[in-house]
Amino acid sequence: MSTTHAPATRRLATSEVVAAVGVAALGVGTLLSPEHIEDGPVICPFRRMTGLPCPGCGLTRSWTYLVHGWWRDAFTAHLFGPLLAAFVLALAVVVVRNRVRRTAAPSFDRVVRHPLAVAVIVAWLGWAVVRAFVAL
Repeated sequence: MSTTHAPATRRLATSEVVAAVGVAALGVGTLLSPEHIEDGPVICPFRRMTGLPCPGCGLTRSWTYLVHGWWRDAFTAHLFGPLLAAFVLALAVVVVRNRVRRTAAPSFDRVVRHPLAVAVIVAWLGWAVVRAFVAL
């Protein structure tokens, strides 16, 4: 008697999930109107509770402006929005390339621990603290 095993299913790597969610978020930005993005409700729980912006406040507006070509408004809405969008797109390209080549997805832990990534994250958090104090 022989037994057959079902093919092993491969779990998605964190980098694949981040790339997919990020590309989907950029896609949603194409559906939103940059002329009316400022008119929407405040959806950030931190901002609703404290009245202060969280480190991510403004990313939706930034990405909406960005995908519609409103560069200045994209940086004004969130200084790190365009940089994060570029990171997401680069990560998506690498993830798709690795899928096509049937190689392992990049380790997201290694990516965010890279010295350049750490410097950007520290700068982002520092900017967020300054922005929160300015909002007081």
